[in-house]
Amino acid sequence: MQRQSKMSKLNGLSGTIKTLIVGIPKKYIVEAGNILGGLAYLLDARHRRIVGRNLKFTHPQWSEDHIRKLTLRIFQNMGITVLEICQMTCFSKEDILQKVRIRGKENLLNTIKSPKGVIMISAHIGNWEMCHLFLSSYLQKSQVVVAQNQPYIIERIIHKLRTSTGNTIIRKKGAMIKLVRTLRKGKMVGLLIDQGTSRREGVDVTFFGRNTNATYAASLLAARYNCQVLPVYCIRESDTELTVVVEPPLKLNKTDDVRRDLRTNTQIMTDSVEKIVSLYPEQWLWFHKRWKRHYPELYPEDLARRQRQRDKRRARGKKKR
Repeated sequence: MQRQSKMSKLNGLSGTIKTLIVGIPKKYIVEAGNILGGLAYLLDARHRRIVGRNLKFTHPQWSEDHIRKLTLRIFQNMGITVLEICQMTCFSKEDILQKVRIRGKENLLNTIKSPKGVIMISAHIGNWEMCHLFLSSYLQKSQVVVAQNQPYIIERIIHKLRTSTGNTIIRKKGAMIKLVRTLRKGKMVGLLIDQGTSRREGVDVTFFGRNTNATYAASLLAARYNCQVLPVYCIRESDTELTVVVEPPLKLNKTDDVRRDLRTNTQIMTDSVEKIVSLYPEQWLWFHKRWKRHYPELYPEDLARRQRQRDKRRARGKKKR
């Protein structure tokens, strides 16, 4: 009885804490996020350098002052997103629906009427973790979402958050078979398509006028199962509130040349990402070395680090001999 009483008190305390966290006003999240992002900007020279080079590389017409100010805003947006995600771990479906707006809901509702599966593409912009949480809460339908591995502790927290509205999370490795099964059942698939990938798993595209590569998974699945591809992004509006933006389904090519269609359709999807990033450049994750495969000289420190690693491997090999 005493143990049950203690458990009941702990549960009650946990519920109270969650209620307090959920009730934190957005303005405080934004103010604290700006401070957190500002500190990261000052302390994280490596990522500050990567962001600045990416911006200058893709927008050579921008001044150094503009790039510096935008870089700070990018760090601040990340700070806000991190705190929002912390708060989201306490959200119910009702909280999500109350705190997030939707723009283009007719595109969403018309598309999901199809008996075929739907591929929802998105990007690391605004609060990307909220995107699929909102969709599954709004539609009362689960999605299968492909995600990359995270450090162990972060992985446990993020996985619990991502599955809290009924979504299923699968890892990138071996994901294709599970995605095929999902689409065959007429269900929804969620893919983040804005990061680079290996040469074997990607095709060459242009992104902000520069050559890079992108995954062709969404293009391949759409072609094989004749399902629609719906761009969906969760951005932060000028009033700091989150809005899920649902674009019209993409018009994809379908010809007898499968290889060319893969490249063309992957480019169409990449163009969709470029469009939303152009509208909200401060909200995209410019921290990645997005153009490293085609322009490795853009990240000389990365080249130097890899050379040091190769030298160490050679040295170890000589010692073993």
